[in-house]
Amino acid sequence: MSGYYYGWKSFDEDEDRAEKPRRFGVTEMRSPHYTLSSSHNVLEDIFESMGQFVDGLKFSGGSHSLMPKSFIEEVVKRAHQHDVYVSTGDWAEHLIRNGPSAFKEYVEDCKQVGFDTIELNVGSLEIPEETLLRYVRLVKSAGLKAKPKFAVTFNKSDIPSDCDRAFGAYVAPAPRSTEYVEDVDLLIRRAERCLEAGADMIMIDSDDVCKHADSLRADIIAKVIGHLGLEKTMFEATNTRTSEWFIRRYGPKVNLFVDHSQVLDLECLRGRNLGKNHRSVLGSSYFLL
Repeated sequence: MSGYYYGWKSFDEDEDRAEKPRRFGVTEMRSPHYTLSSSHNVLEDIFESMGQFVDGLKFSGGSHSLMPKSFIEEVVKRAHQHDVYVSTGDWAEHLIRNGPSAFKEYVEDCKQVGFDTIELNVGSLEIPEETLLRYVRLVKSAGLKAKPKFAVTFNKSDIPSDCDRAFGAYVAPAPRSTEYVEDVDLLIRRAERCLEAGADMIMIDSDDVCKHADSLRADIIAKVIGHLGLEKTMFEATNTRTSEWFIRRYGPKVNLFVDHSQVLDLECLRGRNLGKNHRSVLGSSYFLL
């Protein structure tokens, strides 16, 4: 069956997609937010048609907290049948308000249902660094994978304008979008400590750093990857243009989190040789669902 999938691709022999479980080139997808029956059918279609390209499934926004336990167990079971790990998404911060004991119960419940990964949204948790590290160790001690999620806030006026203008023409300064600029070095240090505590991967939030391909802070992304490495870093790509940006600069081995409707497009990008002067493969892009 693999020949059917890969016969049309342009991978070099030494760049072929590794079999799952993969350490590089991981594709984690957002679970569809539909009715329970519709969501189940969509997931089944995805697993059957392109499960080979999906490494992980994420219940975003705490959607799993609204679903019956039996339904979640069935989804997890189907995902595992296709070698797809299942992540809780950023929901733990809502439970930590009830104290450490509530978080410990949450970890045990996640393990019982069958989740593989617990995501910890560092920005929403608002807890001391040592407490964050303790939660990472608690997740690991339960036999689950821990994925802290970090975000970088910066002033969008710091991004150079790409509009055409005459040489020497006056350019009005862009308004400051925020007064606070995140210290990237501090983010990297905290992420490194999480990895030392046992975290399996670091998720980088897309809100500011990598939400739009035309305003990506390439310097921040390069610094994060340079310190943490491709294997230990995953970026949210909120649209196919952003996915293309990452693949073009860091190759098919970059780990990305995308919407379920973008899985096929991302796999096409991973199989193409995107040079600086390439014509975008997304001009005639289509979605399977």
